Amino acid sequence: MLDKIKRIPALFLLMLKRIGQRLRKVFLKIFPRRAAKYFDADLHEVKYIFLMLLYAFVINLYIEWIARLTTGFFEGLLWMLRHPLIFSYNMLIIFCTMTLALLFKRRRFAWFMISLAWILIGTANGIIKLSRMTPFTLYDMQNLKDGLTIATTYYAIWTLVLIAAGIIAGIFAIVLIFLRSEKWRNIKYSKSISAILLTIIVTAGATYAGLQTGMIGSFFANLSYAYRDYGVPYCFIATSVNSGISKPQGYSEEMITKILKENTKKGTHTQLITENDSKEHPNIIVLQMESFTVAQDYNHISVDKDPTPVFNELSQNYTSGWFSVPACGAGTANTEFEVLTGISARYFGPGEYPYKGKLREQALESMAYVTKNHGYVTSALHNHRALFYNRNEVYANLGFDTFTSVEYMNDVSFTPTNWCKDEVLTKEIMDIMTSTKERDFMHVVSVEGHGQYPAEQVFKNPYTTVKAKNDETKWKYEYYLNECHEMDKFIGDLIDEIEKAGEPTVMLIYGDHIPALDVTEDIYDAPDLYSTRYVIWDNIGLKKTDKDIAAYQSGAELLEDAGLANEGIIFDYQQTTSSKNKQYQNQLEALAYDMMYGKEYVSQGKNLVKPTDMKMGHRQILIKDVIKIGNKYYIRGKNFTERSIISMDGKQLKTVYLSPTLLALNEKISIEDVNLLEVSQVDKSEDEVLTTVGANEEL
Repeated sequence: MLDKIKRIPALFLLMLKRIGQRLRKVFLKIFPRRAAKYFDADLHEVKYIFLMLLYAFVINLYIEWIARLTTGFFEGLLWMLRHPLIFSYNMLIIFCTMTLALLFKRRRFAWFMISLAWILIGTANGIIKLSRMTPFTLYDMQNLKDGLTIATTYYAIWTLVLIAAGIIAGIFAIVLIFLRSEKWRNIKYSKSISAILLTIIVTAGATYAGLQTGMIGSFFANLSYAYRDYGVPYCFIATSVNSGISKPQGYSEEMITKILKENTKKGTHTQLITENDSKEHPNIIVLQMESFTVAQDYNHISVDKDPTPVFNELSQNYTSGWFSVPACGAGTANTEFEVLTGISARYFGPGEYPYKGKLREQALESMAYVTKNHGYVTSALHNHRALFYNRNEVYANLGFDTFTSVEYMNDVSFTPTNWCKDEVLTKEIMDIMTSTKERDFMHVVSVEGHGQYPAEQVFKNPYTTVKAKNDETKWKYEYYLNECHEMDKFIGDLIDEIEKAGEPTVMLIYGDHIPALDVTEDIYDAPDLYSTRYVIWDNIGLKKTDKDIAAYQSGAELLEDAGLANEGIIFDYQQTTSSKNKQYQNQLEALAYDMMYGKEYVSQGKNLVKPTDMKMGHRQILIKDVIKIGNKYYIRGKNFTERSIISMDGKQLKTVYLSPTLLALNEKISIEDVNLLEVSQVDKSEDEVLTTVGANEEL
């Protein structure tokens, strides 16, 4: 009997092997494999090269067509006719990659896989452009996990089903072509390699000529414009190979020292000095509003009521202007990175997110660190998931004491498209402000204005109605602008509460980027598509001085308004040196490189700042006791939320949230395990535990 049991695994494997052999025979009977054959190798090479050129043309036309689908069905074809040289150059790039197939015996399969890769890149770019305006880059793969959690917000279920079906069909096609592709026996590798090298040389020469003549560019100040002007294949490759901040020419300790001595007030005395004088300064609030703009800036629609009366009135009475941001239709994290650090996201590779890379492993001087060293309590708040853009990791490296995400908030209400409404933030902000003796630095990230915007009527009795050239535009803008109205009301309510509290406060309010509404330059009355509006509200009597500023310059402006000038290397440089200085950008980029990637000459190789012991949630979550009523156990405590889950030894248990002080356990456990019960705050999108508190702990 024991011998028979031991033989079960072997018998099972033998059975699987026989099934596989039978399936293979059936498959090959339906799709017989082509036999290896001899042929005229020279003629074969010429034939394949001409076919590759033809396919490169067709694939490139498809890529540019789908990239421009939002502006017109024939726009891709028209772009090819208007820019034949750029189109041919991008076709050459695709052809150059295809020639690698000449090295493989299963040439047809290798060619198919290279072609498929380009088709997938083009398709991904087209789909992303339809929903967010910003083109597809390799760095989007870093955000794939985050993107999947909100996929149902952007796309209908049937669309996702079609995408999944397409992926399955693609996998089947790959297997089929691999099995049916013949092997060529008499390939002349010397000629194949020569053809590949010749193509690479021609492509490299064309690239050099294009850069020298200005046909293409190597610096993408505007990622959307670059993809539009230079073509998708070139831009995708250019954004894939560029990452981080490039090492400045002539980088040395002497260079950095000279910049500090000549262009900052504190010179080489760069270490932040601890001073407990926060009471001598106002609270500082950075209020980043998701996709927030004003209706008056769109010339292709009209409204019957101003959706943002509060913001527009503030703009009339306080410092305001255009706000230059690094993102268009998406990319919130890069705008907040610029504001908090004073470093331009454009110094990094196009489409790169420091939150997804460098800031996960290194602390960086920021507004939070500057204010913290003056005794401020530093808090970050976001009415969305803590894991989004890795904020639960990154904020500790930017100097925050606490980070309160939606998992730590109660009384949350949602928009029709399932984004958390911003009104919940008012109570969170005021609870922090009124509970601290010190002044507060708060970085608040809104989410209510997030896309996707429905193309059908949603609000039956909207605050404002929209007139537009067609129904789709009308309903999208009507939904969006009514959400902006609620966000505007939140701004007004927050200011009222701050006034009631009587604490001196300076608050920067701005939109992180324009909405993903297929906005074009001709319909948006702004300097460009990378411009939103800002206002600096205060109750300390600051003088109104309207001007246009960049997001990366706003932190220095705000700190100076709060009486904290020349604190922090980047902010000191910006406050001391005029942006009109010819070396301004080069020197600022050199300082940023030294601090993030270089030898830290700014601080003689010492760490300027260290990660904080950041706590999730500004309220302490506490378990008081576990009680049993009938057959059920209940946990009593403090500050539970709807994302609080009873857990034990890392396992999440079925939980019913009853109130901020009471959770019910909805499954049976043994009496011996009662003392092991814990409460975890859980990201429901990924079912990941953020923090856990035990019976005798406080979180």
